[in-house]
Amino acid sequence: MTAFEATGAQDHEVTVIMVSYNTRELTLTALETLFANAGNVSMRVVVWDNASHDGSADAVAAHFPGVELIRSDDNVGFAKANNVIAASAESEWLLLLNPDTETHPGAIENILRFGKANPRAGIVGGRTVFPDGSLNIASCWNTMSVWSLFCSATGLSRLFSNTTFFNPEGIGGWKRDTVRQVDVVVGCFLLIRTELWKQLDGFNPRYFMYGEEHDLCLRAARLGYRPMITPDAQIMHLVGASSSKREDKVLRLMRSKATLIRDHWGSVRAPLGIGLLWLWICTRRIGSGAFALVSGKRGQQSHWRKIWQERHEWLKGY
Repeated sequence: MTAFEATGAQDHEVTVIMVSYNTRELTLTALETLFANAGNVSMRVVVWDNASHDGSADAVAAHFPGVELIRSDDNVGFAKANNVIAASAESEWLLLLNPDTETHPGAIENILRFGKANPRAGIVGGRTVFPDGSLNIASCWNTMSVWSLFCSATGLSRLFSNTTFFNPEGIGGWKRDTVRQVDVVVGCFLLIRTELWKQLDGFNPRYFMYGEEHDLCLRAARLGYRPMITPDAQIMHLVGASSSKREDKVLRLMRSKATLIRDHWGSVRAPLGIGLLWLWICTRRIGSGAFALVSGKRGQQSHWRKIWQERHEWLKGY
């Protein structure tokens, strides 16, 4: 039985959820490589289209009639779309897979095998690379701390990006080539038992985009689970294909960070964390202005100026 033939089976072991928004060609490639390279896996594959206006939904329906397609009238965001599909899942496992990915041979079979062998992980991720094969570190992160935010605000995490001490969130220096516990598995390629998902009540819908998997992993950790990464499950991930403007992505990222701090840091530490986010963008604003003055190149200055000007909005969180 091939992966494609198995999508309609009632005894599928994993429900693969793909949420798309204006990524027509990328989504088609993501589905093509998923079916070609999943391995010996029985899958239910569901694509939720978030009111794309580039013909994504029609293209999926035409090229992959065996895929369950949900055409949303509105862009409800990543979290809610996953929640709706996961609520109907009867498989033992859920796999979240971004539309800007390409599955490498055996990736789905391998991540399932790893998840089964490590039940206390609860949430499992793999290794991601860019189209040229170079490492994309954004398959996982460690969570924010006062020290990590200080390093980001002062530029230490950039200057010493290959050190875990100064770049703790990025787990600097680790090539994602070994099995390891992490704080956060990114939702571009995230495997979780359906039972645990439902125990956690899925994603917090307040996180419209970005931060939802961070929140999910932290809540799982409170139950004693320790998310893990395996290098044996590898995909290509472009990152940010559904975000048309870099400013929009950063604004959403900062809003999600502010929300995570308020949700998980407690009343004593949270104000310090919010202050460090403010300092982070303040230093970028000043630094980009100084660079523009010296070099005459004002692209970065305009970028950080906009984010700084909107600080009162994103500091509120979702």
